[in-house]
Amino acid sequence: MAREKPIPAKLHELRPGPPPADIFALLADKQLVTARGRTFYRCKFRDLRRVVECAVWNDAPLFNDCERVWTLGTIYKLRVLYSEHERYGPVIDVIAIRESTPEDGLNPADFSPRSRHDPDTLFAELIGIANDEIRDASLRQLVLSLYETHIVALKRLPASPRAFYPFPGGWLEHVTHVTKNCLWLADQYAARFPNLQPFNRDLVVAGALLHEIGRVVELPTEAEAPEPTVEGQLFGAVILGRDLVREAARDVPDLDVELLRLLDHLLLAYLTKPEWGSPRLPMIPEALILHNADDLDAKFEMYARHLTNDQKTGPITEIDPVLKRPLLKGRTK
Repeated sequence: MAREKPIPAKLHELRPGPPPADIFALLADKQLVTARGRTFYRCKFRDLRRVVECAVWNDAPLFNDCERVWTLGTIYKLRVLYSEHERYGPVIDVIAIRESTPEDGLNPADFSPRSRHDPDTLFAELIGIANDEIRDASLRQLVLSLYETHIVALKRLPASPRAFYPFPGGWLEHVTHVTKNCLWLADQYAARFPNLQPFNRDLVVAGALLHEIGRVVELPTEAEAPEPTVEGQLFGAVILGRDLVREAARDVPDLDVELLRLLDHLLLAYLTKPEWGSPRLPMIPEALILHNADDLDAKFEMYARHLTNDQKTGPITEIDPVLKRPLLKGRTK
């Protein structure tokens, strides 16, 4: 039987089944996994509108190349068979692969999303919030000093390497949304529970502005698809952020000791779950506000991006590989 001739296509246009397709895609993730006594690389390839998974097992012909040659952030030409797994969502089997060349005439912007907003504008907005909304002068100084020290990284970083706002400028988008939501929530609940004293609005704002500051150490800023640094893998963004804040606080001699201790707690507890990176559960209302604002914004961005980019026909989306679920898109209301 003659082998089916591959067709040229775009990753987000692929439909299940043969024939194989020739596509260009960016390698966005590569992780070595051991399951049931077998080892494989779980890879993710992407264009602007779709992310697909690919398993390269240790007995496969491409395993050595995957391990030694395939580079995160690089665009490849691939010959693939596409399918949709009931558990893992869109997946590809790689038949052949080569690195793209200038002769392919590709535009890197077609493979990597970017923030919808100007980073300079968002950064200035966050500085404005710190100046206008943090009344405690020493706490305000602490926040501003960390922003000024890491200004270059903060304008480039994603909010997370793979899950929410995973693109350059995503850090600023996420932190801006979380901070504004925290301000609103703090004012709402302070008004609804006037007998709750003390309740520190400054603490909520400072925690929101600094809750992802550890990313500047966890992730390199020069990579298109950043892999965690050694420090990031050893400690994670939560611990690294707390350490950065503690170190910067040494240069703010008038900072109240108890206020710094409470800020420590927000930074260590806002994720609430050990598997997400938090070593402690929230023990004060300010940490509860930060947790819920952060969690909502992260998940909403993931929902919005998946619903916007999904290419599957019908009322239900593909399974998002990060959310691990399909979403309903067939709505008129």
